[in-house]
Amino acid sequence: MTTVAAYAAPAPKAPLERTAIERRPVGDHDVLIDIKFTGICHSDIHQAQDGWLPGIFPMVPGHEIAGVVTEVGPEVTKFSVGDRVGVGCMVDSCRECDNCKAGLEQYCTGRGPVLTYNAVGKDGEPTYGGYSEQIVVTEDFVVRIPDGLSLDVAAPLLCAGITTYSPLKHWSAGPGKKVAVVGLGGLGHMGVKIAHALGAEVTVLSQSLRKKDDGLKLGADHYYATSDPKTFEELAGTFDLILNTVSAPLDFAAYLSLLRLDGAMVNVGLPEEEVNISLQSLFGQRRSISSSGIGGIAETQEMLDFCAEHRLGAEIELISADQINEAFDRITASDVRYRFVIDTSTI
Repeated sequence: MTTVAAYAAPAPKAPLERTAIERRPVGDHDVLIDIKFTGICHSDIHQAQDGWLPGIFPMVPGHEIAGVVTEVGPEVTKFSVGDRVGVGCMVDSCRECDNCKAGLEQYCTGRGPVLTYNAVGKDGEPTYGGYSEQIVVTEDFVVRIPDGLSLDVAAPLLCAGITTYSPLKHWSAGPGKKVAVVGLGGLGHMGVKIAHALGAEVTVLSQSLRKKDDGLKLGADHYYATSDPKTFEELAGTFDLILNTVSAPLDFAAYLSLLRLDGAMVNVGLPEEEVNISLQSLFGQRRSISSSGIGGIAETQEMLDFCAEHRLGAEIELISADQINEAFDRITASDVRYRFVIDTSTI
């Protein structure tokens, strides 16, 4: 076992503090990664505050990890020392169910995917995430970061990038398609960039026009304020796909009315509260409502290659580790453009 420094929440809703954790020895198929940068995802806050389900504490959050390989196990074939790599929301799965075999490890029906933190690994030990100096991960759940992406702006792609790329690809966003992105935050800003790069006509739906200039610079063709009732009248029946990135309850009937025939509203934000949906809002135009969870390992690599090709990195604010609690507060207040990234050399 190796002792490394980390930042952990000692209890639900408690401020994160510097501590030490144990990383397992490098096994035959493992990769040891020196973490260089870790993005802060809103889900880190949900979990550290027990917002979704009771968590495992102390909790070391972080599933947007970018770093460099410093050691490989004797049976590793995919990576070498010095490689630039990333780790996202999963570090393992059963690998035997139909979904895992199809490259959809995020939908593992065995024991479910082993999350990068706030989970229990196959060894029975809690998993600890990227707010730390190092991590040991089996090579099958590590991805390569292309040279065209710097590690700091690549880190958020391991969640925010794949969480938006996967549904945009699955629901065929591209030329001739009209896509709306609800919310211009950590997820939404990557949704806009990727949808634009895929060739879709992109509209941002945000509470106000405060970020309109940003949205247009990121690739949006149109920008509307959802606080204006006229928005829903003007855009009725417009979109093929609505990608909802916010983690708060919405008036789903109003948003579903914006879909054209066979349009879909896909939710990638997860509110802590239960939401209600009226089936009447789906009838008439064969509309559908769905969800999407991150992406498999192969698709995550595809996303990184796509982002490198199109020069799509996250818009970040780089912080030191002692600013994590302040960053949590600012994210809760929607005061970030658009992703905090921790320089882990400061841990």
